[in-house]
Amino acid sequence: MVDSATGFRRPWHHRRVSTPRTVDRAFETALYDTDDTALDTAASLLAADPAADAELARRGEEFVATAWRRGWQPADLVRIVRRELDEAHVRLVAALIRAQAPGDRPRGPRWAAQLDAVPEQAPARTDRFSHATAVLELYRLLLRLPVLEPLEPGTPRGEARPESRALARIRALLAKAEATGYPQEAEALSAKAQELMARHSVDEALLAAGAPSPDAPGACRIGVEPPYEQAKAVLLDAVADANHCRAVWNEPLGFSTVVGFEGDLEAVELLYTSLLVQAETAMAKAEAAQRAGGRKRTKTFRQSFLAAYAHRAGTRLRAAAEAATAEGGAAAGVDLLPVLASRQVAVTDRLERLFPQTTTTRLRGASDAAGWTEGTRAADDARVERRRPLR
Repeated sequence: MVDSATGFRRPWHHRRVSTPRTVDRAFETALYDTDDTALDTAASLLAADPAADAELARRGEEFVATAWRRGWQPADLVRIVRRELDEAHVRLVAALIRAQAPGDRPRGPRWAAQLDAVPEQAPARTDRFSHATAVLELYRLLLRLPVLEPLEPGTPRGEARPESRALARIRALLAKAEATGYPQEAEALSAKAQELMARHSVDEALLAAGAPSPDAPGACRIGVEPPYEQAKAVLLDAVADANHCRAVWNEPLGFSTVVGFEGDLEAVELLYTSLLVQAETAMAKAEAAQRAGGRKRTKTFRQSFLAAYAHRAGTRLRAAAEAATAEGGAAAGVDLLPVLASRQVAVTDRLERLFPQTTTTRLRGASDAAGWTEGTRAADDARVERRRPLR
């Protein structure tokens, strides 16, 4: 019979159960050798022995558990498999993650949310040889995963935080910004969302000042996908900075680690994702105008557009956040600078413990004047002057 969770064929009770020898031989042949011939030989061994399927699936769950011990999380694993292999392998690793989860220890709300987001499609039916080949390709990747920085939950004991009304309103504002066809309206909605994020952060800082919270800064990883990942990493860094967080980009593995207090991390994830959608929409329109004027679409135009968008959006986000913070402090009759400074020290300390050594990099490829102009214009369309408090 076929296990719907993993796609492997499991033996009936009256069948002879194979020893792990077939799997061991296949692994010895293929997992430590990148040669295609070795892969074909190992896949043939597995395809010829249906009784080895259960053991092969069990080994896969062990690879997943080892990835957790190396600091990886469910979203990281799905992202790296999608980045390095293809959707068939994504379905395989998703099935392994779901199969391994019931035997795992509780790891907090962010982990649980990532498990919920793991794709639920069962591995596609295919011939045994092709299936074994895909499994071995996946296991080769899992075996070679490097050790990552462990991201413990920032909230005490990994307790769940109910989503605040402010974050719900921020989600609604950003959804409207993504849906509108008018760049000025999208920028105005994003600026309003940033103001509300700043007020939400101020509220949490004031609560911490009045009754010190046991919460500590946490961290999360956010995918920074190609193409133009350097410009996207700059945008994420700008969003993090405007929301009292710090970001460190891991270029080879395609993500940034963002460090901050939990409410601010949620805001960064929301705003970065939304701004990416808006930037890509604005870039498509700008390219269409360029083509109408007789210019062909170019990679340097897109790179320069996104670089300029990230630079200008960061400037405007910081201005909106600073204005909202000043207004929030004045309204509360509290000097927020010492409160925010202490939280910033905690975030910096957490960052330096996670990443004792970091380097800076120069933004490459922003050499197209038209792209830079259009990107700046796209980020500069909306008015972001101070508004009345959002209630």
